[in-house]
Amino acid sequence: MSVVYNRVALIGLGLIASSMFWAMKRGGLAGEVTGYARSAATRDTARRIGLCDRVCDTAAEAVKDADLVVLCVPVGAMEQVAAEIAPHLAKGATVSDVGSVKRAVIEAVGPHLPPHVHFIPAHPLAGTEHSGPESGFATLFDNRWCILVPVEGTDPEALDRLTRLWQGIGANVDTMEADHHDLVLAVTSHAPHLIAYTMVGVADDLRRVTDSEVIKYSAAGFRDFTRIAASDPTMWRDVFLTNKEATLEILGRFTEELFALQRAIRTGDGDHLHAYFTRTRAIRRGIIEAGQDTDAPDFGRTKAVR
Repeated sequence: MSVVYNRVALIGLGLIASSMFWAMKRGGLAGEVTGYARSAATRDTARRIGLCDRVCDTAAEAVKDADLVVLCVPVGAMEQVAAEIAPHLAKGATVSDVGSVKRAVIEAVGPHLPPHVHFIPAHPLAGTEHSGPESGFATLFDNRWCILVPVEGTDPEALDRLTRLWQGIGANVDTMEADHHDLVLAVTSHAPHLIAYTMVGVADDLRRVTDSEVIKYSAAGFRDFTRIAASDPTMWRDVFLTNKEATLEILGRFTEELFALQRAIRTGDGDHLHAYFTRTRAIRRGIIEAGQDTDAPDFGRTKAVR
């Protein structure tokens, strides 16, 4: 690999930014990586573990002379960050992000950016239930997808350069229109997270089942729900508030399917249940065949190392 950007600024130093840094260092993709986090404690932690070549005490300092700036903050905080850094962006720099909602990010960030920068929203489809600067690792994005969402008039060379960075980080790269991205992610990520939160909440509310029983006898399905439901609450609050329409559409469809399954169970319609489960099982096989998960008993989720 060769250097794609001379200086990359990471604004926000959580799981995604941390993993981007370690992956960029692994591949020699950036000359220098600067970082900034709003919390002084987070900045101290980043310095202690060697996260970023230089951790700055202001966002303005971090983006100075950077040819790529990546906003790695919750979606609800992006507008404020964009307004803060806008006067300090270098001419010709690319501004991107890692938010899992795209239309809201474009509307929040785009108006604040000066005309002399390129704005290319992005969303790496990778993560764990852990957060914070110490949770990142270099292989997080390997063989995962990163979706780029170029806005109207995007410079092809800037798009190609960002594509090469994400490919160097280990990701497969695709492009998608913003509203379609938000609908796809409502199906594959946002609604499943809300359902997981709900199922864990139901277990918590079901007083006939004690906490100790829930923990002691957790079957694999519930354990996966709890893993998903352990995700960062600030990030997911912002996701649901900013991808409201698509998430509500998918939840409506989910409710219809759930009612149909309830009716099949109530009426003893085993044929309906078997046909439904057969169809959904095939989707799981497709995910494994596409290399996006493994059929190992632990789903291949061994403890990652940097």
